[in-house]
Amino acid sequence: MYDWANSAYITTAVGLLPIFFASTVVGEHGAVIFGKDFRADTLWGFVVGLAGVLSFLFAPVLGAIADFSASKKKFLTAFAYTGSLFCTLIYFCHSGDVFKTLFFFLISQVGFVNGNVFYDAFLPHIASEEKMDDVSGKGYAYGYVGGGLQFAIALGLVSLHDKFGLTKEHAARIGIAMSGVWWAVFTLYCLKFVHEPPVNVELPEDQRGRPEWLAYLSLGISRTWHTAIRAAQYRHLVIFLLAFMMYNEGIQTVINMATIYGTNELHLPASALMLTLLIIQFVAIWGSLGFSRIADRFGTKRTIIFGLLIWAGVVIYAYFINTVTEFFTLGMIVGLAMGGTQALSRSYYGSMIPQESSAEFFGFYTVFTKFSAIWGPWAFAAITHFSKSARLAILSLITFFVLGLILLVMVDETKAREARTGAVLSI
Repeated sequence: MYDWANSAYITTAVGLLPIFFASTVVGEHGAVIFGKDFRADTLWGFVVGLAGVLSFLFAPVLGAIADFSASKKKFLTAFAYTGSLFCTLIYFCHSGDVFKTLFFFLISQVGFVNGNVFYDAFLPHIASEEKMDDVSGKGYAYGYVGGGLQFAIALGLVSLHDKFGLTKEHAARIGIAMSGVWWAVFTLYCLKFVHEPPVNVELPEDQRGRPEWLAYLSLGISRTWHTAIRAAQYRHLVIFLLAFMMYNEGIQTVINMATIYGTNELHLPASALMLTLLIIQFVAIWGSLGFSRIADRFGTKRTIIFGLLIWAGVVIYAYFINTVTEFFTLGMIVGLAMGGTQALSRSYYGSMIPQESSAEFFGFYTVFTKFSAIWGPWAFAAITHFSKSARLAILSLITFFVLGLILLVMVDETKAREARTGAVLSI
């Protein structure tokens, strides 16, 4: 149900918000910053990358602290409600409010990303190794239903704004703010019914007598450092993380830049873009569940590889499209691949890490996730800025899928799962 809650944000942040930012906040003439003109898609790409940088810096340390102090639920609460608050505040952004809109989006994006560190860290506690693919896939499926329903409401509000006595801009701002409220309200369900297992570990002697927050911070940094320097011990886990970093670079960039690509490069109407994104949500439900079934039969790794081949085809096709029909077709393919590859990557990783250090290891998972959410958007922004076209930028993403696939082939999950028995960190 937390997937149900926060997917309303990501659906809107990927769908409605970039269109609102490009068409209303920035406008067709772009924005002048430090004396230079910037396109809306260039600015958007840079800020998406910056959110990745911030998450990259903090996620592992906070994960280590959460594992040691049994505070995954507290961190999840803090990030979820910070993110939902700043998403709701975007309601107060208007035409020309470039910096304010980008700042509110940046904080809400950081809240979304870091909240998922602690949410994902519950997976090894609530599902056996045999059930992880199924549970992770169902989580994504619930997310696509919840996000799709909220987005449908927002889309209806924007499309029928005249009937409600609203301008299109006002209707868009309400739809964006509504996703923040949806995120906040449905998070309560998760917080009420999901319980965190206790830990029975005392602070080491050298940390006693210090303020608790300082002791936990020091311990979190120390544990993160020890995990990093011992990473070579878990060779196949590291290879998977590198593979994931590569192919997720492409996935996240496609997801985050799709609507602004359709707006700025293809000049498609906002109604067509939003309808496509709505369809994607419901196609992705079957994609996430279907990929789980395929993984049960053919193996998780082979199924992820199959998904990456689809993603490579997506960016090649995106380079050539021009019409609404072609964009709609692209969206259907993305919907099938999106939920499956992400859900299986999460469960595949969860099956190879020690349960008692799940938040810390999912902190590192998020490091690689967010490190991979930096370079793709920034490369997209840079190529678009200098070439004055986003087509080359979208095509360049195939590099990430090819490199990720090559590295994934090298992973031996059996050896990775054997190594995790020795992966518990000493304090």
